[in-house]
Amino acid sequence: MSQSAQPSGWDGPWYRVHTEQFEAMFLLDADEDLDAVNDIDVEVRLRDGSRWSATICTVGRVETLMERWATSGEALGGRYYWCPDGLIIRDAGISNMVEILAGLVDNGEFTQVLNRLDD
Repeated sequence: MSQSAQPSGWDGPWYRVHTEQFEAMFLLDADEDLDAVNDIDVEVRLRDGSRWSATICTVGRVETLMERWATSGEALGGRYYWCPDGLIIRDAGISNMVEILAGLVDNGEFTQVLNRLDD
């Protein structure tokens, strides 16, 4: 991957990461383990100034939610998972998520996967 991520750290509730092609702002709690994050909202700003969003979730987190909903009755008894700007990934962690976002930029799929935000 050609991106080199350089964490900028905390800015209020946002954890910001800068790369050569974008800035990613993750909305998480200050006490969360960055390597264990498995369900998070992110806003990404590309170098052209455009803003994009996604809810990134691991496969394991989706499975946990669906199992819980099977008992609670939500989502037709846990038979489906849906969110409007969902991106399902295999492994947890902010650094993994940044690598995936960078890969999406590199392979040209970024604008097909994330949701563009209006200014």
